[in-house]
Parts: sequence; C-alpha cells; structure tokens
Amino acid sequence: MEVVVGFVEQIIFESESFTVARLKEPRKVELTCIIGALPSLQIGETLRCEGSWEHHPQHGKQFKVVSFDAQHPSDLLGIQKYLESGLIKGIGPVYAERIVKRFGTETLDIIDTAPHRLLEVDGIGRKRVDVVRACWKQQKGVRDVMVFLRGHGVSPAFAQKIYKTYGDQSIEKVKADPFALAREIQGIGFKSADRLAKGIGIPVHSGTRLSAGIEHLLWELSNEGHTRYPEGELVAASAEMLDVDPALIPPRLEVLANDGLIFREKEHVWIKPLYLAEAGIARELMRLSQAPSALRAVDAEKALDWVEKQMKIGLAAQQKEAIKASMQQKVLIITGGPGTGKSTVTQAILAITEKLSPSIILAAPTGRAAKRMTEITRKKASTIHALLEIDFQAGGFKRNKDNPLTCDLIILDEASMIDTSLMYSLLRAIPSSARVIFIGDIDQLPSVGPGNVLKDMMSAESAHVTRLTEIFRQAKGSRIVTNAHQINCGVVPNDFGYDFMFIDKESPQEILDTVLELMTSLDTMQVLAPMKRGVIGIENLNVALQERLNPSKTPLVRMGRRFHVGDKVMQIRNNYQKFVFNGDVGRLSAIDLSEQSLTVVFDDRPIVYDFSEIDELSLAYAVSIHKYQGSECPIVIIPLHTTHFKMLHRNLLYTGITRGKKRVILVGTRKALALAVQNNDIQKRHTGLAEELIKVGLFCKKS
Repeated sequence: MEVVVGFVEQIIFESESFTVARLKEPRKVELTCIIGALPSLQIGETLRCEGSWEHHPQHGKQFKVVSFDAQHPSDLLGIQKYLESGLIKGIGPVYAERIVKRFGTETLDIIDTAPHRLLEVDGIGRKRVDVVRACWKQQKGVRDVMVFLRGHGVSPAFAQKIYKTYGDQSIEKVKADPFALAREIQGIGFKSADRLAKGIGIPVHSGTRLSAGIEHLLWELSNEGHTRYPEGELVAASAEMLDVDPALIPPRLEVLANDGLIFREKEHVWIKPLYLAEAGIARELMRLSQAPSALRAVDAEKALDWVEKQMKIGLAAQQKEAIKASMQQKVLIITGGPGTGKSTVTQAILAITEKLSPSIILAAPTGRAAKRMTEITRKKASTIHALLEIDFQAGGFKRNKDNPLTCDLIILDEASMIDTSLMYSLLRAIPSSARVIFIGDIDQLPSVGPGNVLKDMMSAESAHVTRLTEIFRQAKGSRIVTNAHQINCGVVPNDFGYDFMFIDKESPQEILDTVLELMTSLDTMQVLAPMKRGVIGIENLNVALQERLNPSKTPLVRMGRRFHVGDKVMQIRNNYQKFVFNGDVGRLSAIDLSEQSLTVVFDDRPIVYDFSEIDELSLAYAVSIHKYQGSECPIVIIPLHTTHFKMLHRNLLYTGITRGKKRVILVGTRKALALAVQNNDIQKRHTGLAEELIKVGLFCKKS
C-alpha cells in the first residue's frame, strides 16, 4: 500500500459511504484528489491515508483510500483552515486568522489547555472564550465517539448527535445498549445500531436485539404507510432482516405485547401508538356523529336559493347536494378532482354557516395548503399543528378533549393528507357539538404518514360522502384538468399544448439534460420525480440542479449533505420545537461558520439550525411527488422513464400533474407515460381503521 499525508483543503463531495476531497501535501503545489469511505472529514485536519493511485478518465489522477487516520493539523495553514471550517463555535474566518497570527503552531494547544489566553486576541471577550471552551470540550468528546464508532464499522457522522444526547457518558451508554441509539436519537437507524452491537459482542440471537429489530421493522413499515402488518409476513420479514430462524420471532412478539410495546389482534400486529390512534379515531368519530349540532336547522332549499343569488352563480346538482349535506350531517366528506367545484362548494357552505354562527374554523395539513385555502375563501385558515397548539413541555398538543377547540363548524381541506396520528389528535380536540367537513381528492396519493384515513372512513361508510365528478366550463379549457381526469380514468392523454407539454426523450441522460435546460427559476418551477435513485432520481437531479442554478465555491459540507446559500431546501421530518414539518419548503439564507448554524426562511419565517441538525434538511430543487402533495407551483416538470417502473402508478402521476397551476411539462418516453396511466395497482396499505369503525358500529344513515 502507498501512503499520502496532508491536510484537507477542500471537501468536494461527502456521503456516508463515499467522499471526494482535496489534500494539501507538504512541498507540493497541486492538491491531491483523494476518494473513498472517509466519513466526517473536517477541513484543515491532517490525514495519513493508505491506498493506491488510479486514473479516472474524466477526473484524472486520484488516490483511492483504503484506510486513514485523522489528526489535528500541525502547520500554520492547516490550523487556520481547521479553525475557519466552523468546527469550533465562536471562531470563524476572522478570528481564526487573528488567533493563528497570535499563537502560531501552539494555537490548538492553547485552546486545549489554556483557553483563557484567547483574551489576548483583539475582539475576543470572556463570553466568546466560554463558548470556545465548551465547544472544544464537546469536540474532544465527539472525536472520541467518532474513533469508537469508526472502530466498530459505524459512520462517525452520528458522533455529534450521540454526544449531544449522552454527553461525557456517550461511549459507556452506547456500550451498555447500542439499540438505544435507534430508539432515542433521530436519524440513527437500527442497522447502524446493529453493526455497533455486533462489534461489541452482543449475540445475534439476543432477545434485546430481536425485540429492537421487530420494533424497528414495524416503524419502518409505518414509514411505508402501514399502521399494522399481517403477523405471518412480519415474522418472515423480521427473520430475514435479523438473519435468524423465524421460530425465534413469535416468542419475542409475545414479550413485546406483554410489555405494552405492540398490539396483536386477528393475525395482525400494530406498534402500540398506531393501534391506539386508530381505535381512538373510531371512538371520536362516533362521539361527533351522535352528538346534536350547535347550529340550528335551516330550510336547505331556501338557503341554496339565497347563496346562489349572493354568489351570483348557478350551482350544479352535485354541488347543491354537497351544500345541502353540510347543513344536515354532523360528519361529511366532500371529494372530487381538479375543476369539479370544491372551492365553490366551500365558499357557499361558509356563506350560509356565517349567517348561523361566527364560530368557524378552517384548517389544512400543510402551511401551503392552508395558505391556498385562505386565498380561496378570504378567511384565515391555519395548519392543523398550529390549530392544536404544540405543547413543548409535555409533548403532544395543548388542544385535546380536556381543552377543546371552540367552533360550531370546522372545515378541513386536503383531508386525504391527514395521517392516522394527526387525525386522532385533531378529532379529540373537536367539540361534540361541532359539524366536521372533510374536503379532499380521494384519488390522490394517501398521506405521507401512516394510514389511509379518509379512504378507510369512506370504505367503512362511517360518514356521509358527496362526490363531485362534473368538470366545469372554466376548468374544461385547461389541459391540466382534462388530462388529469383522463389519466384518472385510465386513458393515456394525447392532447398536448403550451399548458400541458410532453417532450419525448429516450435515455435518462437526455431527460436530465432537458430538465436542466427547462429549469430556469426556483420560485415558479418545481421538478417532481418518481424515484430517489438513478440518473433522473431525486438525489442526482438535486446535485445537478444545484450546480446549474446555484453554484458555490464555499459550500457547507456536513453529514453527507452539501448546502449553498440560496439553496431551495425541504424539511424532511416533523420538528415541533422549530414548528416546521415534513414537506415544508424554504430557502437557505445564511451559513454562519462561527456559530455553527444555518438559517432557512420558511414563508418569511427564519428558522435557525445547528450543524448537528442538518440531516433534517434536504435539497428541494427536485422532490418526490408524495412530499409535494398539498402544494402547487405555477410550472411543474416531471421526468418519466421506464427505469422508474416500480413507481409508475396512476395515482402518483395524477397527483404529480395536479400540482401544476399553469403548466405541466412531462419529459421522457411515451412508454413510461402509458405504463403509469395503465398501472392502477395502488400499493396496499395495511390499516385497521375500517375494522375499528365497523367495530364501534358507526354507519352513515343514507339520506
């Protein structure tokens, strides 16, 4: 093996499994390109790399690293780069230069053993010294954890999160129960914990390991939309994942059930919180359906005549049916595709109900959906999370059965997006006397979170349902609307024009090149892709679009992510402390190396992230159709290719094109388009809500 030694000058690309960096070797002018599994590198640190040289046809000479050791830099330039990188909170480029100028090669020793001497540097006061001292102590702890993790085959990228959670007890805690990492630290999964467990000698057949694996698998299945799973399939999947005899799994299910962590019934298994949520939804819907309404009865025909005159429109028969039902039913579902008049129905219901009571609430699952609802109704709508008021102290929401909302009517838009847990929390907070109206498009994709609540309510006939199917004249002029309905009926569209274009490209590379040419604006255009991986997958599209639309010579590279100021980014998990939620899109406005933070602006609201929280964000130049549900953009671009065949489903394409307000541009092959339209095999979600609704005896009385 050959050896290369130098300090890290640049990190070009970093992921958990692969890194490209440039090394400054002593007495060499040109930088050395190194590649390999080099997790958690820091600019400025000195590396001793073992490996071999190779020649890449495009990138030239590279050193492929097999193993490496990282050390603090020892020369002046390396020390300054190290401090400039933002590794130590309180020291940015300006102070890094001043500190190195004052202490030279002794700089890191001074910070380690005599940080009070930093007061000798112009501009540094006691408060900053305290910040640097605390951060340096933390970095030493983090480095110890990194070395420990690296020794057991686990990415050191998690070290900062582990240290933040367990502090100086990190290594002891991890040794005692490595599976606690997957339970207690967001972003660290079972597989990483399992590698660590094997490294420290926990037996493969250990009960602790088996229980942790089963719990992990149930939560993973919930990420795919399932609230429960058939026990036989769960046993087989658990045994395969854990690489053990399937006979070992049922006894652990018994233990987990006795410990109250899972629920078993009728050959299905739930993770306990999701079972409680489904049973709770059924109970709450029964309560709401049976209680009398606070709103007085009205003559429906007279109300319809009045609202038509008031709004200066003529309502269609289905619209009248929906409005009439809103005056008679305690719980109502109104569903319909684009252009079928859901907005008009909502406005009419509001106009009539406002004559009966001022106590009306409008809400939607996402900020963008709530904003759109406000624009349509000219009444304030809020997100469901804001409506329920997050309780940061106790967890959960402040609004609940003991502290209910105040309303006589609540209208919930984009209701197909409401997942099981959020629906349960919402229903608990609605007073028994209120009428509840769910409005949504049942043919769109179900919620990102677990469950298929609206569809289960409809299949169990637990609420009155009005379907809007007629496309109105003003919508018929839109190819987006007409083609969406054709797709929904299984017909491959062939009416293309300015507002609905199809650009025929055969290869994934041609599709990528075309998308890059088309994408000229971040504010008015959005790329929606069916899959993560591949040339035209979300990940590669984001890298290519970032480089095309927002290049930077000074990116922030952390935890396998690369960010530039000005990037379009998406929150990828709920963060109740920051009040940002899975799917929220914002713009990265600032990176502060000194404070180890970055700022993202969501709907004019700046949110600060610590560098250790960066794994909550992803680039959003291209996003999944599922994540963009409930949002709209003037121009939507969707790449389609047969390499996406696993994800080419009718409801996915239908949802994607209905995100476009003015234009939809499909780029790809006609074969892929036809495959998507013809494939109506909607991925089954294993849920128990319909059965729970039947169990409590909730059936809608036919009118």
